[in-house]
Amino acid sequence: LISPVSDTQKRKHKKNYCCLFPRTSMKLSARIMEQGLLTSKFRGTLQGALIGDCCGSPYEGEPMEDGTKIVLRKFLQKLSGPYFVAPFKPYTDDTAMTISVAEELIENKGVDQVRLARRFVQRYFQTPNRGYGGGAMELFAKLRSSRFENITQLARSQFGGRGSFGNGAAMRVSPVPLYCIGSETELVELVRKQAEITHSHKLGINGAILQALAIHQSLNLNPMKPIDTQQFVEDLMRKMKAVEKDEEDIETRNPEPYHDQLKEISSLLGKTEPTDEAVLNGLGHSVAALYSVPTAIYCFLRSLSEIESIHAENPFMRCLEYSISLGGDTDTIASMACAISGAYYGESIIPASLLKHCEASEEITGLADSLNKAIRE
Repeated sequence: LISPVSDTQKRKHKKNYCCLFPRTSMKLSARIMEQGLLTSKFRGTLQGALIGDCCGSPYEGEPMEDGTKIVLRKFLQKLSGPYFVAPFKPYTDDTAMTISVAEELIENKGVDQVRLARRFVQRYFQTPNRGYGGGAMELFAKLRSSRFENITQLARSQFGGRGSFGNGAAMRVSPVPLYCIGSETELVELVRKQAEITHSHKLGINGAILQALAIHQSLNLNPMKPIDTQQFVEDLMRKMKAVEKDEEDIETRNPEPYHDQLKEISSLLGKTEPTDEAVLNGLGHSVAALYSVPTAIYCFLRSLSEIESIHAENPFMRCLEYSISLGGDTDTIASMACAISGAYYGESIIPASLLKHCEASEEITGLADSLNKAIRE
């Protein structure tokens, strides 16, 4: 299934993207990518993550019936319109922890687990009402009382010694593929290090790796060329097979659960207008990383083309609305999906009027620029 950028979007962004890419290749790298586009993609990634979080959080756990979906559509149309005045939409723990990861990469040129743990804990106790899960709140209290000793051991003691398999490590990972745009090996290493502070279960860690790899692939694609969605998934399958190959200790019947979820994405992409029920039965929409990260990737790939139930012409807005419309863990799934979309298209696809309604939008943009600067120092 080939999902082209619409003619309208091509005309709209031709000024920004024309003549910036080698005509013979869909893949780019930081070395050959024109600096203006690299800046746009870095900003688009973090701005997308923020917007998905802020716009998705009001619908978390809500039953997404037809009436609610209409309310959602009108809500997003108002926010993206030029004249709507409203208080900013607050971000949740997703963005709070994303900011901490970005700051750590910028200031430390990598991930020091003790320093990053301190950032997480400090930001949590400054504003604890951001929707942190009970497990995270308990862990942060233990980290502070232990004076940040045996950090990863505390994470392993969570949930009866099994560790967390939730999507908390994945929801905050978007700065890592920006910092590691030139190296997937370093990307996997840093994703693991930032994940292990709160997640010891392989499903939680590998979900973060998959999300980071999806962003990384989108960063290196030419937004003026159509994406071969099946090839996009196959590339992720190959990479995740390598990640999962030596992990027989995963508590699941299948030692390659993410590889299998990616196969399900491929199957859904091959169908014409699969129902929401089919998507949720196949991929899920819960707080578990295994049942939310693949869903976010699917939302991005599905939104590259028109969706019958979504009226938005802008593919980023289509991704945002569709990922929220599936319900469940809406803020995190929308945040992850829109980070991938923003990484592919860059910031020019994102309505400025929508971004300004999100808390800390200028701070997020500044962090993206600082990460861009950090990789060139």
